[in-house]
Amino acid sequence: MSKGKWLVSFLVISISVLGGCVSNNVVMTNEEFIQAMGQSNVRVDSLLEKGESNEAVTEAVAVLADLAKRNPTRKEPWGRMAKIQFDSGNYAQAIVSAEEVLQRDGTDRTAKSIRAVAGLRVASQSLADLRNDVELKGNARADAASLAAVMRETLGEDVLVPASELEARKKREAAAAARAKAKASRPQAVPVAVPDAQQPARGGNPFSQLK
Repeated sequence: MSKGKWLVSFLVISISVLGGCVSNNVVMTNEEFIQAMGQSNVRVDSLLEKGESNEAVTEAVAVLADLAKRNPTRKEPWGRMAKIQFDSGNYAQAIVSAEEVLQRDGTDRTAKSIRAVAGLRVASQSLADLRNDVELKGNARADAASLAAVMRETLGEDVLVPASELEARKKREAAAAARAKAKASRPQAVPVAVPDAQQPARGGNPFSQLK
């Protein structure tokens, strides 16, 4: 085969291969995507019904990731992945998936909520790790304290206090309120009036009663 014919054959084969790749990655129509998303959800639900084990979650995410890869402009597969990862405690992955949703739709409130709450839980775990590290010194401790202050201001102190400590605090506050109420309702001592006869006359001798 001559060099020219070989080159033509190579180009034809390359074009055919590329054409096949393109046809396999054709973006679905809206109707096709809705149908594919429904099928993926059924498959995912079937996997998760067995329990949210690592294997089930991994396989469910893989199903959705494949659909997301074939439909790069759609947010729905990423949104379902974020929910699955959040529910299974994979907060870091949930944040990544939520970010993918927000890149496609910056107004998605579910993705914003997942990102915010997952971020707070990661931060809370990090703070717990920092608290348990007795050797921790320097800027890391200051940053942790600053973050805790921001969380307390945003969520309210009661959200950050452990349930046992919060319950004990409420009992102390209730006891203090009860004592204050009892003190306020206690009858006050009435001063005893001194008879007029025993009181010295105005302008009189103050020592006349001693005679």
